[in-house]
Amino acid sequence: MVAEPFKFAGVNGQMLDGRIELAHGKLRGTALFAHCFTCGKQSLAATRIAKALAADGWSVLRFDFTGLGDSDGDFGNSGFNGNVEDLVAATKALELTHQAPALLVGHSLGGAAVIAAADHNASATAVATIGAPFNVEHLLERLDQDGLARVAKSGAAPVSINGREFCLTNDFIAQVHHQPQGERLAKLDRALLVMHAPSDRIVGLDNAKSIFDAAKHPKSFVALDGADHLLTAPGSADYAAGIIAAWASRYAMVEQ
Repeated sequence: MVAEPFKFAGVNGQMLDGRIELAHGKLRGTALFAHCFTCGKQSLAATRIAKALAADGWSVLRFDFTGLGDSDGDFGNSGFNGNVEDLVAATKALELTHQAPALLVGHSLGGAAVIAAADHNASATAVATIGAPFNVEHLLERLDQDGLARVAKSGAAPVSINGREFCLTNDFIAQVHHQPQGERLAKLDRALLVMHAPSDRIVGLDNAKSIFDAAKHPKSFVALDGADHLLTAPGSADYAAGIIAAWASRYAMVEQ
């Protein structure tokens, strides 16, 4: 398999760094992958799923959101809205250089982001989420509460996230509130695949039910039995990728 560097400009001119996994054999379509919160394009889920989809004939772009990994910009000022803008910019870059994405895949908060970005992506006929929260506000429950209090008091402060410190702003926090995910799902007008581990301790299974219930058909749910939130359990990422590839062959239609 061949993964090529793929750099493109974000809405504010920052350069975003990605890799596009080129399809094996006849191209079935192009997919865009959104990684989990603070994870990056090299996360196990991102790389495994991209490679598996490429083996099934999909070219897949995975990239670092603004301020993460090798992408430019300020993560603390980007926030959820910035993630959505990054996905829209990635779509436009793919349209110009390869092919507009027919399939959007998002892991964890990236799943919430692809739901929000779908309305700005006319080419996408299918959306798949893995361990995604229904309410974006769920993110705040996973952050250092003392750090969030410091942000509220001073406008910006370091917050510990998964053992790393990021300087977050009040705007970053404000963006997670009042995101109309239920409304977005109700008018998604695309095939939806909801995948979730029943034993997920980071984002509970009730989130998958809420996402599924809010969306209209065609929609599907697959339980990732034995998986953890980050799909690090042996075989979990490969299993999820295989399910997405099989499902996409039916629902992610590409105009040739």
